[in-house]
This record gives sequence, C-alpha cells and structure tokens, in this order.
Amino acid sequence: MSHAYPFSITWNGDTLADPYSRDAVAASAGKSAIPVSSGAEYGGDDSRWNPEDLLGSALATCHMLTFLALCAKTRTAVLGYEDRAESVLDTVDKVTSIVEIHLRPTIRVAKGTDPAKVKELFEKAHKYCFVANSIKSKVTMEPQVVEG
Repeated sequence: MSHAYPFSITWNGDTLADPYSRDAVAASAGKSAIPVSSGAEYGGDDSRWNPEDLLGSALATCHMLTFLALCAKTRTAVLGYEDRAESVLDTVDKVTSIVEIHLRPTIRVAKGTDPAKVKELFEKAHKYCFVANSIKSKVTMEPQVVEG
C-alpha cells in the first residue's frame, strides 16, 4: 500500500542578481516550515538546512526509528539515542553526490542489556530502513514553466 507525503519548496529571487539568493522554504501542511539553502561553499546560508543535511538526517531518522521499532519488537530496552551523523559530499568523475553517510549514535540501554544484540539490531535496521532502500529510487520530473 502506497502513501503520498506532499510538500512544497518555495523560492523567490532573481538568478541574474549577483549573487542570487539560494534561500527557500520547505513546507508541508500542518508542519513547521523549514528554512533551506545551499551550503556556504555554494553561496548559501549555513544557518539554514541544506540538501546534504536533509538527506543525511532523513536517513539517520529513518534508521533510528526502524532500529527502535526492532528493539520494541524484540523487547530490547533502549532508553536513549543520540546520533552524531554526517553526510559527505564529493565529486567523482565530474558527478557530485553524497558518497557516504556516517551514522555514529550513542545508544543508552537498560542495565543488563546485551550490547551485541543492540548492535545486531542496529545493523539489521539498515535492511528495513525505507530511506536507505530509496536512495537509488526513481525520480519523476514534470516541470511547468510559466511567464511571470
């Protein structure tokens, strides 16, 4: 069964301005808007979320939620989770992409919990994390051009 999650990205500016603004807003009905931009190294505003942040945090969040679900299902007592994740952007053969995403969580468990079992469930979560399974997903592009 599929589910759709609509959202919008809104940008206003003039690409002929030097420099032009990279600042935009990501929004979805009923949720807080997210100010977005490119990283400062690409002329953007580092105080806003950028695509590298968003892709990495989407994976890290999905992985965490999948891991927590597996722990709940197996009755493994996790009491806290804090990830210090990182997305690595690089250009290889003239193609720029996220080449690695590092997940480095500190997982707090109840006394007596088997650390090997926790690590096993953490690794298993990657198999079931839909973002990890989607990174090579199809992208459908349907632009509309209007004068304005």
